[in-house]
Amino acid sequence: MAGKGKWAQGIQPRHFHWVIKDQLAVCERPGGFGANHRKVRRQEEIIWIREQGFDFVVSLSTGPNNLHSYDELAVRWKHWPLPPSDEMPRYLNQSYSELRRLLTERRKLILHHDELSDRLTGFLAGYLVWNSMVVEIPKAVSMIEHIVGRQMGAEGRQMVVEAGRLQEARRAAQAAAVEQMITPSAPRPESSSIYDD
Repeated sequence: MAGKGKWAQGIQPRHFHWVIKDQLAVCERPGGFGANHRKVRRQEEIIWIREQGFDFVVSLSTGPNNLHSYDELAVRWKHWPLPPSDEMPRYLNQSYSELRRLLTERRKLILHHDELSDRLTGFLAGYLVWNSMVVEIPKAVSMIEHIVGRQMGAEGRQMVVEAGRLQEARRAAQAAAVEQMITPSAPRPESSSIYDD
């Protein structure tokens, strides 16, 4: 970045935090949310994201707001809109699987929702539990609260609990599969008769 002016480097998005150092970050939506949204600020924050070498911006916002702005500034993006709560289990399994794949490939990601909301922090803490990075739900919640500097409300905590259920179900399915592989099946009786010669 040497030799570039301050504007060319952009500005760091608000509420930017590393969840996994140099690989997974979080922020509020570039440019702000609602009445606070500013086009110039959005552009400068997207430039900053690009200049920091992020592979993808992952938007969890419900609507496709301003996704075209990433295209205009040559920043790749993914849109994983958070669904209503009744669709959450399937959504979490799919999005967490994709997130794990991207991180395994050493992709550098920045996630955002409209704001640094409970749903966003719950999604992140849930991923730590789902991926067995942090086994205990309260510890995962506390860790994300410490990283972002705010408490997580009931909606976010419910997402973490759901992620814990999914992780337990996955672990049980894996254990059953292993058990099936190592438990020998009962020997089949040979077809013979005492009257055979």
